[in-house]
Amino acid sequence: MIEVHDLHKSFGDKLVLDGVNLTIETGESITIIGQSGGGKSVLLKHLVGLLAPDSGNVIIDGQNLTRARRKQLYEIRKKFGVLFQGAALFDSMTVEDNVALGLRTHTDKSEEEIAERVKYCLHLVNMDDTQKLKPAELSGGMKKRIGLARAIAMEPQYILYDEPTTGLDPITADAINDLIVTMNRELKVTTVVVTHDMVSAYKVSNRIVMLYQGKIIFSGTPKETQETDIDIVHRFVTGEADGKIGKSPVITHYR
Repeated sequence: MIEVHDLHKSFGDKLVLDGVNLTIETGESITIIGQSGGGKSVLLKHLVGLLAPDSGNVIIDGQNLTRARRKQLYEIRKKFGVLFQGAALFDSMTVEDNVALGLRTHTDKSEEEIAERVKYCLHLVNMDDTQKLKPAELSGGMKKRIGLARAIAMEPQYILYDEPTTGLDPITADAINDLIVTMNRELKVTTVVVTHDMVSAYKVSNRIVMLYQGKIIFSGTPKETQETDIDIVHRFVTGEADGKIGKSPVITHYR
């Protein structure tokens, strides 16, 4: 499981995370929602050790990520696959080379084994026979699929999605949502999604949590999220901008 304890992070005088507490159980599919610029992606980067907190701890399967030495940190990161917001494909590489990057860097598999693994991962995301294409030849939705194929290539225990449907039309976004659900079910992974797209959040999640003013202020099922009487959560999920936002109760830890 992933455990986040009293996590704080500031950039200059801007406080982004102000004592985040969160537990993510093995096999869970959880979505972190919140306003743009509210720290969702910052929290996600802490989970995989791309950012170090000012204080607090991130525990991955009993190992303290924030205190790990570089070699241990690299080993912990191998448990994660990440789909970045813009897919983050290397333009100079083919689809095959992009998906195979981690396998060539971190395993001793033969080129034949790597080619088979790449083919399998591309099949899982419905991108068969695209190995020789370059990113410039792909649509936004296709790039997301290739990014997901790369994320699962190393057989991770955890898959992190940073705004997976941003910039996509509704039909393509729904196809990506279906893939997230399929990956969670078929690969038996733990899924963490960061988004402000409530259609996506309701579809892919077992649980939804809201990050607001640097803290987790809500945790519940999609149904509980839709029915909550916490003012700021209700306004966020319904898209209501008018009226005064009430003060939300802050709960210090969630399981």
